[in-house]
Amino acid sequence: MTEIKKGFQLPVPAVMPRYSGIRSFMRLPYDPEVQPRDFVVLGAPFDTSASYRAGSRFGPESIRRVSSLLRAANVFHRIKPSDYLDGVDGGDIMTVPGNTAASHHNIASHVKAWVQEGAVPIVLGGDHSISLPELRAVSAVHGPLALLHFDAHGDTWDEYWGEKYTHGTPFRRAVEEGIIDPNRSVQIGIRGTVYDPDDIEEARSLGFLVITADEMRAIGLQETMRRVLERLGSSKVFLTFDIDFLDPVYAPGTGTPEIAGFASYEAQNMLRQLTDINIVGCDLVEVLPALDQAEVTALTAATLVFEMISLLAVQKRTRTS
Repeated sequence: MTEIKKGFQLPVPAVMPRYSGIRSFMRLPYDPEVQPRDFVVLGAPFDTSASYRAGSRFGPESIRRVSSLLRAANVFHRIKPSDYLDGVDGGDIMTVPGNTAASHHNIASHVKAWVQEGAVPIVLGGDHSISLPELRAVSAVHGPLALLHFDAHGDTWDEYWGEKYTHGTPFRRAVEEGIIDPNRSVQIGIRGTVYDPDDIEEARSLGFLVITADEMRAIGLQETMRRVLERLGSSKVFLTFDIDFLDPVYAPGTGTPEIAGFASYEAQNMLRQLTDINIVGCDLVEVLPALDQAEVTALTAATLVFEMISLLAVQKRTRTS
């Protein structure tokens, strides 16, 4: 077996221009072989479960392409993740267009294999249904998880068109399967029109702490994040970020946009407050490049994923200091 070298090196832009080379995430080493790593970036190019606009199957490619703009260090945390982590881009998971069950099976088995080797999976979507098989995979190793959910929508509906597995239902299924603990979980940013005035109470009745966008603005983002951190405590956390958490002005390339969302700076700042939580899995979903303008949605998504990697690096720095 080939010895795994710790750490990773990104190409130096002064030597290799950022627009050149194979498009892995941030030009990370590409290695699809499951192996011991601190983290792995994976693509899940699947959008069969979308309820309105399709096209997020191309999200992973668009995020990777523009991620070459990102530089290696995080000035907010004063950290260079490659000094503390070893990670790779593991490529895309095989999905089957039109077959949700087969695609979810492949996602769950592939992610689980990486988690069993100690890697924190960071998955690029794809529609939000992919979170369910990821949660199955991560919880199979770590036990029931706390969920931190950034989104305009709660995704706790029971069904669409008689279908139980869509991008609007994953977290109800996850509660029913016992793979997340709703009493340690929180959804923030929820807004927009609903099918029934009491729709938001469904998630609360399942046990989630739900902080709507209106409530977030009423109490302020600092208080919002205080409540988030209190709720999560010392639990093992799966962080899921739907790009429609942002206002369409900042993220036009998505399938079900909602006005009155958050700015990219606000989202970035909220992620940066999560240094004290125990993250064991992440994803970023619902980027739809066909409707993107000047790659602004993909760039925002790539930058937020870099913030997730930076959180993992900060946590490792804290453990080793």
